[in-house]
Amino acid sequence: MNKKGFIFDLDGVIVDTAKYHFLAWKKLANDLGIDFTEDQNEQLKGVSRVKSLEKILNWGGVSISEEEFLQLMDKKNTDYLSYIETMTEDEILVDVPKVLNLLKVENQGLALGSASKNARTILKKVELFDKFDSIVDGTNVTKAKPDPEVFIIAAENLEIAPEKCIVFEDSIAGIQAANAANMISIGIGQKDVLSEADYVFKDFSEISEEFITQLINKH
Repeated sequence: MNKKGFIFDLDGVIVDTAKYHFLAWKKLANDLGIDFTEDQNEQLKGVSRVKSLEKILNWGGVSISEEEFLQLMDKKNTDYLSYIETMTEDEILVDVPKVLNLLKVENQGLALGSASKNARTILKKVELFDKFDSIVDGTNVTKAKPDPEVFIIAAENLEIAPEKCIVFEDSIAGIQAANAANMISIGIGQKDVLSEADYVFKDFSEISEEFITQLINKH
């Protein structure tokens, strides 16, 4: 049997938690008297919490002490966690369960590769935690995408060679990380943004059973 490793990013691929990050950052920025737009939020996708806060302070021309900086990071995470506390399986993105179930039936390796430190919490909330053979998140990695570390660890955990792995990602940094790891990269989102991916689909409803079978049978 041809066993491949299928590695999924979390935010924007399995669930859309970007809106909760936006709400939490907007609340924080507004409290500091800084305006915060959805366009600016786009620039924080895939960026660490430290770097995100630095960018927001920069945009607002606000300088704060290191102690206050740490307090604000904690506050943002607390607000974000209170938003995801209410998540249910209704928030899983279109046709994700269909693809996961198909891969399970085909006995393929399934891993999550996400920068989020809250990945396990979210997967439990939406009842997908048990679908994955390996979960690699922000608590397991030291280097952010486009460094391929998160995907390399996921492949090792699955005991599948990187070149036999397929990555689903919605950010350009994630696609670059998959390519750097010598894995097949599949972009979920806009073709013009994710042009470096091997394949791009708007969402999982565009991914056919035939396409998945082709990936499994690829040598």
